[in-house]
Amino acid sequence: MARRARGHPALWRRRPRMVSSGHEQHPSARGRRVSVLVVSTFLALLVVVAIGVVLLTVLLLGLDRSRLLPGAMDAPRAIVGPAALWLAALVALAATSGSLYFSEVAGFEPCALCWYQRIAMYPLVLVMGIAAWRADVGIRRYVVPMAVIGAAISAYHIGVERLPGLPTGACSIAVPCDLIWVERFGFITIPVMALAGFLAILVLLLAYAGSPSATDPESAS
Repeated sequence: MARRARGHPALWRRRPRMVSSGHEQHPSARGRRVSVLVVSTFLALLVVVAIGVVLLTVLLLGLDRSRLLPGAMDAPRAIVGPAALWLAALVALAATSGSLYFSEVAGFEPCALCWYQRIAMYPLVLVMGIAAWRADVGIRRYVVPMAVIGAAISAYHIGVERLPGLPTGACSIAVPCDLIWVERFGFITIPVMALAGFLAILVLLLAYAGSPSATDPESAS
C-alpha cells in the first residue's frame, strides 16, 4: 500500500516546532497545516474543473468526428479558441506555483518522479507565456512532446502510489515515490494534479488553439 504522510509528523521535511511544554504544537506549525489544507483543496478543485473540461472536450470531439453531432466543437472553439494559448500558460503557471508551494512552503520533499514532472512542466510557463504574447500557435510542435512526456510520468507516478510492486528504480528510500503527501476528494494527489495540468495543456493546444475561431472569428461563420 502507498504510504501517507498525513498524521505522521516525522515524515515532514521541516518538522513542526513544539512549545516548551512539549505537548502543544507551535501555532506556526498549525497555521502551516491549515494553509496546506486550504491550498491543496483549492488546487484539487482546479483539477476537478480541468478533468471535466478534458473529458467534455474528448466527448464533443468524438461526437463531432463521428458525425453523430456535427459541429459539436464549434461553440466551444469559438469561446475557448481565442484564449487557448493564454489558458495553457495559466495552467502551467498554476501547476508550477502549486509545486513550488508544496516543496518550499509546506516542506514536502520532491521525489525523483516529482522532479521529472517538474522538468517537463516548469519550462512551459515561459514558453507558453511567450507563445501567448506572440499568438504563436506553432509552439505546439515543441510543447506537445514535453506535455506528453510529463503526462506519461505523472500517470506512472500515480500507478506507483496505488499499485504496490511497480518498479521505482529512480526513487530513493529517503524520499520514496509512493509517499502520498496530499490527498483530496479521495483520489487527487500531487501526481494527479500534475497529470491534470499536462492533459489540460494538451487539450487546449490540440483541440482549441489554432482553430479557425481562434485566429479569425469571421472564418467560422
